[in-house]
Amino acid sequence: MKLIINNSSMQPMYEQIGMQIKNLIMHGELKEEEMLPSVRTLAKEIKVSALTVKKAYDALESEGFVVTVHGKGSFVASFNQNLLIEEKKKEVEADLETAIRKGRGCGMTNQEIADLFYIVLED
Repeated sequence: MKLIINNSSMQPMYEQIGMQIKNLIMHGELKEEEMLPSVRTLAKEIKVSALTVKKAYDALESEGFVVTVHGKGSFVASFNQNLLIEEKKKEVEADLETAIRKGRGCGMTNQEIADLFYIVLED
């Protein structure tokens, strides 16, 4: 599994790890019930602390993306379509928030942003 950690990012490393694994799952590159690398193996591979990887795995487990079986490892969870759809909606919302911030940053009014949104939506 190839993950890229940006040490200069404001986003914590465990979040970067979790987000990349979540994306691999959502895009079908990691399949249901597929075993993830052990915490130590992944930590060595991406040159971070094992505690950082453990925190990422724990967060993924709390979100329902990963199941950890003590003594056996962590596996991609079997999950329903609703969870995937909800995650994709979160991504769209985040992208829209970024676009709105950029529009406001260059002086656009809310109405101009809304007008542009509807123009793009029609295409």
